[in-house]
Amino acid sequence: MIPIQNIYYMLSYAFKVLTEQGYKNIATEQFDNMAELCSAILVKGVSFQIKRGLGRDYLQKEEGLPTVKGRIEVSETIKTLSILKQQLICSYDDFSVNSYMNRIIKTTMELLLRSDISKNRKKELKKILAYFSDVETLDFLSINWNIQYNRNNQTYRMLISICYLVIKGLLQTNADGSTKLMDFLDEQRMSHLYEKFILEYYRREFPLLDVSSSQISWALDDGIGTMLPVMQSDIMLTKGNDVLIIDAKYYTNVTQTRFNVHKQHSHNLYQIFTYVKNKEKAYSQKQHKVSGMILYAATENERIDEKYQMSGNQISVKTLDLNCDFSKIREQLDLIVNDHFKLTI
Repeated sequence: MIPIQNIYYMLSYAFKVLTEQGYKNIATEQFDNMAELCSAILVKGVSFQIKRGLGRDYLQKEEGLPTVKGRIEVSETIKTLSILKQQLICSYDDFSVNSYMNRIIKTTMELLLRSDISKNRKKELKKILAYFSDVETLDFLSINWNIQYNRNNQTYRMLISICYLVIKGLLQTNADGSTKLMDFLDEQRMSHLYEKFILEYYRREFPLLDVSSSQISWALDDGIGTMLPVMQSDIMLTKGNDVLIIDAKYYTNVTQTRFNVHKQHSHNLYQIFTYVKNKEKAYSQKQHKVSGMILYAATENERIDEKYQMSGNQISVKTLDLNCDFSKIREQLDLIVNDHFKLTI
């Protein structure tokens, strides 16, 4: 079980905005559950957005008006007999705060009000909701999360991501079709956060390294690979011709067991070995070092620290203990880089 406070730090690296001065006091608070943490982040973030001004979109509106506005809908005017009321049905664009992103935020905050959070936090949410009086809510089960961001709405990216975690990660559907809030994120959401956290941690803390989530080209003899799958690394650390490819895995079980014998997940080893050997091909004419690592999130009963030499490359399998003070997490991550690149911490 990952302490809530460490999930905050993971979110802080995944969403860089949380390192801004206004969020610093959240790091010193204690949270009983994920709903409480997400509520605190939303309260702070939405408060900032209100000061900047809630985002607005042009939304098409159609209603009966005594004067012409926009386009007259003749057929609707006749059908509804609006002319008898001395009105015309007009359609026009309204520059409104009832935008889709504001509706997601309002829906999420109202959902959090029904969760297990403190009275003070609920009071803060209700205070903010007063600014959303002209914003409608959505059916949280059918929200379209495929949102396009641009220069005008970039400040919403982190807020919508937190809303996604709340709605997708903190909800559980019961057998009767109703929903209830959970106190934890499921494995799929945590897996994505785990990968993003490690990637952004190395980007911020090790500027001397080239840190990316890069695709790896297949080492083809004839160049024909139309139907081959994409090799997408989770984290790739590069310094000159020195490369470490990290595959971040967040599993309930770090190893697989058969007949009471613990073994590595074979498909994970095959995958990282394939990544390393194909990446190495790009450096075949130069002096180089390409290594791979599977970095599991440690579970309560499973810890691994193994190194294998495979066809001239080092393949490591390690666990990252997240159930400790964040300074200890930092030490573990820094040690991985120092061991491979021989950097001074």
